[in-house]
Amino acid sequence: MENKTSGIQSRSEAAVIPAPEPDPKSMFGVDKNINMATIDNWLGRGDVLYRDVRMLFDPAEYAAIGGNQELSETITGFKIVPHPYLATLMKLPVKNAYLGDTLFTLTWDKKGAITSATANYKESLTILEELFPKNKKIFIMCGGGGYASMTRALLIHLGWNANDLYNIGGNWAYKGGNALKLIEYPEETGGDTLYALWRADYALIDFTRLHKAE
Repeated sequence: MENKTSGIQSRSEAAVIPAPEPDPKSMFGVDKNINMATIDNWLGRGDVLYRDVRMLFDPAEYAAIGGNQELSETITGFKIVPHPYLATLMKLPVKNAYLGDTLFTLTWDKKGAITSATANYKESLTILEELFPKNKKIFIMCGGGGYASMTRALLIHLGWNANDLYNIGGNWAYKGGNALKLIEYPEETGGDTLYALWRADYALIDFTRLHKAE
């Protein structure tokens, strides 16, 4: 696949990254400055990590609210680290949300703030620290903004610097020029659906090989 970010790298590296500024008008606190409308201007930077926190296929029925349960495309340069594998989910506005294994079990207060995060495996924190290193800015996206918000809240609760974490919103609304297709449908291929998941930079978390926390 052609790296479409190469043409923007020199321009974006020169720009100073503004501090996170969650939009109070956004249901999920999507950043005012770095979001789906502007992300193409911020791609390809060595001082930024790019994370897409969706599942390859999400059992939650997002199609019922206009979303996509299949991760049909991401943005070039983003590593896929599914949030539902990181921590238990808050109640979602759709049915059949993921209820399987997670690195952490969370509890929340009445306002939705995390009150506790219990590691389910001895490796839980190590995995999180390697997938979300603390020495760079991290741009986090998902489909609609919710998983990205949950990931940002989890990291902050566990000690990450809030000024390094950006919820850049939902890829379902992305109209930029750096889409990386992972699924091509018959109307695009003229044949069968092509599941090109080999194009993805995907973080595999194999729970069967982890050690339960004591």
